[in-house]
Amino acid sequence: MRVLVVGGGGREHALAWRLCADRSVSDVLATPGNPGIARVARCIDVRADDHAGLTELARRERVDLVVVGPESPLVAGLADAMEASGVPAFGPSAAAARLEGSKAFAKELMRRAGVPTARSATFARADWDADPRGVLSFLDELGGGPAVVKADGLAAGKGVVVAETREEAATAVEAALGGGAFGEAGANVVVEECLEGREVSAFALTDGRRVVWLGFAQDAKRAGDDDTGPNTGGMGAFSPVPFVDATTADRIRADVLERTVAAMAEEGVPYRGVLYAGLMLTAEGPKVLEFNCRFGDPETQALMPLLATDPAEPLLACARGDLGDGVVGLAPLACVTVVVASGGYPGHHRTGFAVSGLEPAEAVAGVTVFHSGTAERRGRVVTAGGRVVSVSAVGDSLAEARDRAYEAVSHVGFEGRHHRTDIAARAAKEEGT
Repeated sequence: MRVLVVGGGGREHALAWRLCADRSVSDVLATPGNPGIARVARCIDVRADDHAGLTELARRERVDLVVVGPESPLVAGLADAMEASGVPAFGPSAAAARLEGSKAFAKELMRRAGVPTARSATFARADWDADPRGVLSFLDELGGGPAVVKADGLAAGKGVVVAETREEAATAVEAALGGGAFGEAGANVVVEECLEGREVSAFALTDGRRVVWLGFAQDAKRAGDDDTGPNTGGMGAFSPVPFVDATTADRIRADVLERTVAAMAEEGVPYRGVLYAGLMLTAEGPKVLEFNCRFGDPETQALMPLLATDPAEPLLACARGDLGDGVVGLAPLACVTVVVASGGYPGHHRTGFAVSGLEPAEAVAGVTVFHSGTAERRGRVVTAGGRVVSVSAVGDSLAEARDRAYEAVSHVGFEGRHHRTDIAARAAKEEGT
């Protein structure tokens, strides 16, 4: 099988790396790729938003399966374009990708289907222009305390404000609807209650009817240790997640994943691909924070090293709408991923600095370094983004995987680098208890 991976970050490196180890795969291509992906796949410089270029490439290279990494091409209809050209694509149609592309759509679907989620309301700029007081009154209905304000559309990970007070929430709503703080993504905003508990990400494959469980992971969004500092695209992740018990896992499968897939089918919009549910484990049970229509980053870098099932055939089966009785399994091991980022990230950061220590890092037992934001200049790897590399380590336990990951991280060097030092620390202590 010949596979094309669309994207150029750490998630796509992890997918390409695992597909290269698949016994049914003869060739892996990537667009546009990065220096790390180039070590395992043939990289071709076609942008992820160039649907015509990608479909032509897939036909010319006689690709059997296209795996779309980022969300934006899916929301923009890349899977539809591939299907129209006769090439199977792993990822939902544009209509189904609204689960991530429109938070308002996702909230309404969950309400109708009975999927547990936070109480919320959606407002448009027209609502604000007509009467701001009507919009702000919902904050009082939530109790006048903490609230979450979300841009309805895709905002490159910068469309969520977690407000500690009613005043902060009101300011965020006004900035979005009255001041365009989220751009066009914030033409509508979802305002919801602030849930308390521990977060977890759940992943499953689906062909539009059947749901095949993949696994749990937890990522770290804040830039600093102890979940301090600004939100980022993710500073690390780990799997498995020891604080999710079997009863909770069963509820998530049945009440969230299976119910959502069934609801999409009833809407006449079958969802095919990976379904990623971001959840809060509240005192009332698991509740959905958001859905994503693709694998997470950096969660993928923690899941792919554990994948015990060759992925190409299940991904192709999803694309064709027929998973049959297939199963996907993770090895009974643990993986910890630590992101090494540019100085200043997630704010302004400089790039172009030489990256050292990648080979010694990968010489540590169980370690793979996935490139997230790198480029190659004059034969040297340099920084080219905020999140530069994801260092993933596998071990018999989270504690062992964590030790290996941080040993490897100590070898990676470039000007201004920073990383969190507490990825999986709490979970490692809870492991086995």
